[in-house]
Amino acid sequence: MDENAIHIPVLRDRSIELLAPAISSANAVVVDGTLGMGGHAAALLDTFPDLRLIGIDRDTDALEIAGRRLAPFGERAVLVHAVYDEIGDIVAEHAPDGVQGILLDLGVSSLQLDRAERGFAYSKDAPLDMRMDSTSPLTAERVLAEYSEGQLRRIFEVYGEEKLAGRYARKIVEHRAQAPLRRSSELVAVLTEATPAALQHAGHPAKRVFQALRIEVNGELAALERALPAALDSLAVGGRIVVLAYQSLEDRLVKRELARRSTSTAPAGLPVELPEHRPEFRLLVRGAGRATAEEIAANPRATPVRLRAAERLRPVLSGRDTATRQGIS
Repeated sequence: MDENAIHIPVLRDRSIELLAPAISSANAVVVDGTLGMGGHAAALLDTFPDLRLIGIDRDTDALEIAGRRLAPFGERAVLVHAVYDEIGDIVAEHAPDGVQGILLDLGVSSLQLDRAERGFAYSKDAPLDMRMDSTSPLTAERVLAEYSEGQLRRIFEVYGEEKLAGRYARKIVEHRAQAPLRRSSELVAVLTEATPAALQHAGHPAKRVFQALRIEVNGELAALERALPAALDSLAVGGRIVVLAYQSLEDRLVKRELARRSTSTAPAGLPVELPEHRPEFRLLVRGAGRATAEEIAANPRATPVRLRAAERLRPVLSGRDTATRQGIS
């Protein structure tokens, strides 16, 4: 298998273009917080010969592949096995003065989708695993076996935005009373049987449930909520962050945090905006960037992507200023 050809990085050129003003200088450091197989990372290191990169991923298989792919760059690339919500500690260790660029390419990776045995794809029969980090204890099989009907309904509703969440949760509980669900094909069969005939052609019945299970197993939204402020605080002044999101729940969190950090906190009517009230960031993209028709044709996985980016304008707030920003007296 040609590891350099198995993945086309989504919005690679646009991401590089947005990061370029911050990472072109000598001694610049960029963090790829979701390294995957190293497609974006290789392009960044190839484009900027003086750039150093810190690559983070929870998936040991991805790190192994990325390590081989980035080996020609030698010590310019440092790879770390971790969830990207540890970015603050990782940057403090490897770049204590802050970094100039951060890239977060969220969601499930091409490696995880393409390897059927990982259990992420509802179109391929495999064990119900769905772990991004194979050393973690929680699997989709355990969720389906141990969660109550109410818990299943909640994750299908919240993480999958599934309108039939209650119906699907009930059918799963009924089925597991007779036999455990261990393979993706078994879960797909239960969901298909539970879907009213009138809705059978309104998208695959397993799509949103599989998304919800994946998010639950990997704690994706909780990790993102922790990672975003830590990532923003890790940027030096003039540093830039680019985030690629593929579903509305992720994009909503990114949009909210970037909007909060790029808005003045000055009280209405204040004659002069004090330094501590000035926005910490400025947005670099109006709304959310999308893949072009040409890129989608070449790489269908780019279809749902939403790109958001921002630049740090001023240093991290002091403790007192942070309390002010959060409305604490």
